[in-house]
Amino acid sequence: MPETWNTIYCGAAPLPDEIWARWNFDPVLVAALLVLAVLLRRSPSGLLGVAVLVAAFVSPLCALSSALFAARTVHHVLIIALAAPLLALAVPARRPGPAMPAFLVSTAVLWLWHWPAAYDAALSFVPLYWVMQLSLLGAFFWFWRAVLHPAGPLMPSVLTILAGWMQMALLGALLTFAPAPLYEAHLVAPMEWGLTALSDQQLGGLIMWVPAGLPFLIWAALSMRGLWRRMAGAPA
Repeated sequence: MPETWNTIYCGAAPLPDEIWARWNFDPVLVAALLVLAVLLRRSPSGLLGVAVLVAAFVSPLCALSSALFAARTVHHVLIIALAAPLLALAVPARRPGPAMPAFLVSTAVLWLWHWPAAYDAALSFVPLYWVMQLSLLGAFFWFWRAVLHPAGPLMPSVLTILAGWMQMALLGALLTFAPAPLYEAHLVAPMEWGLTALSDQQLGGLIMWVPAGLPFLIWAALSMRGLWRRMAGAPA
């Protein structure tokens, strides 16, 4: 087993004065993103989704998420609430499928990877890290593909989007009010950023609880717009 597998992807937690030098130009990652961009070159939403993945995995946010749970929360929100729906719009299903299985699976995947043992394991073992990232992206790609399908039942889709936000908000609230830090990966590094492990976790939980709901509300509003157009008899 390569020794570099037993480490944190994007390297050790950065110090504040070095964060802007911590771009990630992993050749395998860059090649994969380039291939994805080429495949989706005719889709503006697809290219925007690739740009979001660049922000998550190539920019210094990747390194910062090794230090701060709050940054990891932002990282995950970019994947599940921006990149996944943009890619889902770029590669729509041929026909709408049931949204509930996708909702249940995406919820289970999100909660699984915030179980402390699973989270800490993923941050210390690179292959498992990519299992975490790809399962989050894949599960929410399925979720958004189901709820954003233009021919799907729009009102149930809107309600499912809101349910997706609510389950994430519940997880965020639990993390915000947890009486002790849960993640060993972030016990020490937050102090270099002026935070305790608990305040970092609370900040991450608060981000997941409130601001992370904004993309869900935007997608729900766009779906409602499509519903109103259908009701008015205008083309969606």
